[in-house]
Amino acid sequence: MSGDPTLEQIAKGNGLALCASGPWTARFAPELEQIVSDAERLTGSRPDIFIDVSQVSKLDTFGAWLIERLRRSLTHGGIEARIAGLSADYSSLVDEVRRVKASPPADLTTVTISGILEQIGRTMAGLGGTILSLVDMLGAVLAASGRVLMHPRSFRLTSTVHHLEQVCWRAVPIVVLITFLIGCIISQQGIFHFRRFGADIFVVDMLGVLVLREIGVLLVAIMVAGRSGSAYTAELGSMKMREEIDALRTMGFDPIEVLVLPRMLALVLALPILAFLGAMAALYGGGLVAWLYGGVEPEAFLLRLRDAISIDHFTVGMIKAPVMAAVIGIVACVEGLAVQGSAESLGQHTTSSVVKGIFFVIVMDGVFAIFFASIGM
Repeated sequence: MSGDPTLEQIAKGNGLALCASGPWTARFAPELEQIVSDAERLTGSRPDIFIDVSQVSKLDTFGAWLIERLRRSLTHGGIEARIAGLSADYSSLVDEVRRVKASPPADLTTVTISGILEQIGRTMAGLGGTILSLVDMLGAVLAASGRVLMHPRSFRLTSTVHHLEQVCWRAVPIVVLITFLIGCIISQQGIFHFRRFGADIFVVDMLGVLVLREIGVLLVAIMVAGRSGSAYTAELGSMKMREEIDALRTMGFDPIEVLVLPRMLALVLALPILAFLGAMAALYGGGLVAWLYGGVEPEAFLLRLRDAISIDHFTVGMIKAPVMAAVIGIVACVEGLAVQGSAESLGQHTTSSVVKGIFFVIVMDGVFAIFFASIGM
């Protein structure tokens, strides 16, 4: 009873009994795996197959799963294997294991036109569901904003300031550093190629327009999506897992008004500030490289920059920033509130938040480029 686990085969008339004995626990995993693998090779030609577990001294989840796996493997062709002699102490464990569905067999069918069209349809349906979720969140945020405007005392200023510090103030060093380096790289590459035509000074035009209209705000938005968007998703997802959001609803608070609105407002305020600081850092870096590498004096750089850019370039960048911030915040909050009760779900939605945030930021940048080109800005 207390030795190694065994599984003895005994023929009983037209039936076959598999008598298990000893401890069927994870401690004896290698032996049990071999025993069950050997038993699974039975042809199953006998009409009745019983797995007798009355002599099993100890049984844990691992052993129960092996017994259930053996029963499933011997059940085929109209022959159903049954478990007999199960004590009351272990019956609930085996029943719980039995509820676990077997993994479906791998689909080895060849690729067909209908299968490809079906996959495309499922993908488009998923994209449509994502768009609906974003629109729904946008409506909820606008409704919460209206309620706050009607009742200003319900606005959570402390929470907004806290998130503004996290999103804006603490992000300044990394944003300034990255944009400074990008400005240096753009300037160096521009001088390297323009020098072939004796047009070194035109690097100032390229740098000014690119940084103020496109690269500056786009690069900062991508960094914010990766830094703050993922943080929002992780925070809300953790609250969802611990049922804190359900607790807020139970106490009569609106999670959108309490959790989402302060984060959205902080992000909308922070991104234009970060975009401005990033643009200044990129211009400084580009001017420094133009001076040290290209021989363009700072005075000449500033004079050329003043002639190359206008207030419209700066305005375009500042208009893009809050819209991109709103897109990042909505995506992050939607993914955070969609987290289920597992760490795997949290990781998947956090990854999805960053990917979707960057994707929609780039899409919005393209839409803005077409719009401003059509109105002549």
